[in-house]
Amino acid sequence: MKILTCPMNGPRNIDEFQSFGPVRAEPDPDMTADADWSRHLFRAENRRGMVVEWWRHVPSNYFFLAERDLVTNEIIRTFDASERRAQS
Repeated sequence: MKILTCPMNGPRNIDEFQSFGPVRAEPDPDMTADADWSRHLFRAENRRGMVVEWWRHVPSNYFFLAERDLVTNEIIRTFDASERRAQS
């Protein structure tokens, strides 16, 4: 059984979570062509290394961020989204 640590609810079975993909910058809606919006929505980078992703603990509907190694699939850490904003 794989365990994921939710920042709010603590360690839980990974079946309680849903992944929402990597954190990405949003294109400017007034300046972005349809083709670029399509690429943003439907094309995913397929690269190696670390990625920060959105996750949700389904029973509590709590959204948070997880840093994950794409090669080993190891989750390095999980943290509240407010921590990322504080770093910016």
